[in-house]
Amino acid sequence: MIRHETSLREMGLAAKFAAVGLVGYGVDATILHVGLGAGLQPDWARVISLTCAMQATFAINGLVVFRCLEWSRLPRQWAGYMAANGLGNFCNYWIFLTLVSTHWRIIGNPMFALTVGSACAWAINYAGTRFLVFASGAVGLRIAEIAKRESVCGPQTAVRDREPIVEL
Repeated sequence: MIRHETSLREMGLAAKFAAVGLVGYGVDATILHVGLGAGLQPDWARVISLTCAMQATFAINGLVVFRCLEWSRLPRQWAGYMAANGLGNFCNYWIFLTLVSTHWRIIGNPMFALTVGSACAWAINYAGTRFLVFASGAVGLRIAEIAKRESVCGPQTAVRDREPIVEL
């Protein structure tokens, strides 16, 4: 029974992470569109839009999905999130640049390239965020232990002893 509950909880986290990814996609697409409209080249507009989207998803994932963003650990959690998502977002940006550089009618469209790059980065970013940034202090948190926790960052008693950024 614990294994089934754990699987359902992990799927729920992945779904919430995907929903936050859609919010990040919206931030990314909006800022990219504004940057392109302002005359920026696609590569520079995407650097700005991707950076902004990463900040938005960090805050939402930490506060809503994983529920363990804390003032005392904020710099370390932020740096860990940026590093863990760095590989996925590097792939995201590389795919974007590659597709835009083709100058093909559909494939080279910056919004199409944004969508393809973002979709490819999701799994890499989820794994890095879930198991490295918001794990309970151990790299590769064992999934089976999650069923015993109210938060993926550790037992609720441990979370109460820390100063959360926002009480939910």
